[in-house]
Amino acid sequence: MATSCSSKKQKLNNSMVLPEMGFFCFDVLYCQLHQLEPPKPPNFSNDAFPLFVTWKIGKDMRLRGCIGTFNAMQLHTGLREYATTSAFKDSRFNPITRDEFSKLHVSVSILRNFEDGIDYLDWTIGLHGIRIEFHNEKGSKRTATYLPAVATEQGWDQIQTIDSLLHKGGYKGLITPDVRRSVKLTRYQSEEITVSYQDYMKNWYNLRC
Repeated sequence: MATSCSSKKQKLNNSMVLPEMGFFCFDVLYCQLHQLEPPKPPNFSNDAFPLFVTWKIGKDMRLRGCIGTFNAMQLHTGLREYATTSAFKDSRFNPITRDEFSKLHVSVSILRNFEDGIDYLDWTIGLHGIRIEFHNEKGSKRTATYLPAVATEQGWDQIQTIDSLLHKGGYKGLITPDVRRSVKLTRYQSEEITVSYQDYMKNWYNLRC
């Protein structure tokens, strides 16, 4: 996952994030799983934005992979790349298999409105995603991010979210108020669409009727 992040605000209209982006991610993953030629370029916009692709599985929507980039990428290339990277290379999980394909949901998140936070509490739960930079107990610079929905889904307050994010980024020492205050925080917003395998198949049949 890229660690650089632009503070320049990105313009994004309401129609930018479309179900077709999720369908395209399913197409890409299907072709990869079955060793087929990649799908044709999609018809939606190819503007450049930072983006994330998240795979979840089952009725309880368990996380199965989530990777993205803070560097603006053209959507066709970025979704093609991160649909597979998040499915196969998220180090927290085993690669997604053919048997799991029909149980999947995919979310496409396009990131916008990057702003430097005044401190580690300068963000709003449910509205902002956050990216933090910090130095671990050995003095090495590390980064980590949570998308806007994570804190709400987990039921965390701001401090719990920051502490979890420090652990996610590899901080293994005792988290004190001074450690939290040393964090450099960037907040951002996202536009997100989620589609299920059932949505994908319904669209596939509609296109062929």
